[in-house]
Amino acid sequence: MKTISLFKLTFILCVISVSVQAKDVVTDKSIGMDLARDIANAAVLICRKQGYGVSAVVVDRHGIIRAALRDDAAARFTLEIAERKANMTVMAWTDSGAFRKSRADIQQELNHINGLIVMEGGIKIVAGGYNIGAIGVSGAPGGEKDAVCAKKAIEQLNERIEFAIE
Repeated sequence: MKTISLFKLTFILCVISVSVQAKDVVTDKSIGMDLARDIANAAVLICRKQGYGVSAVVVDRHGIIRAALRDDAAARFTLEIAERKANMTVMAWTDSGAFRKSRADIQQELNHINGLIVMEGGIKIVAGGYNIGAIGVSGAPGGEKDAVCAKKAIEQLNERIEFAIE
């Protein structure tokens, strides 16, 4: 009887120590380079077909650039704006246009933070319920058109996105 109780106690202590140690290591799920590149490329090509020269930047869930493409006809500043839109999306974990509409009260303050801009055209990328990154598009005549290109690119690659998380 004592050996069974000792066994249970040892088991419980092992489980507790494992769960305490588990907090020391963080595992997260973020978008990979290949998928990020393909989403950015799709967004640029979709906008190009509509006559818009844009840039598309895909960031991971931490706001680190995974892919950045500037169409030949896009202004050089569109890369920075696209990145800032993607970062805004990661910070808010909602599409940048929706955030802009819901938080107009702090828009000016956020626009002064390096790396962020509160404009439409940033769309979150979700796989298996995880926010794995975001895409920002800039260069079309209006953020709503940027957002459409980003959404269509995500829709085009939706099957890959959904199966990206095992």
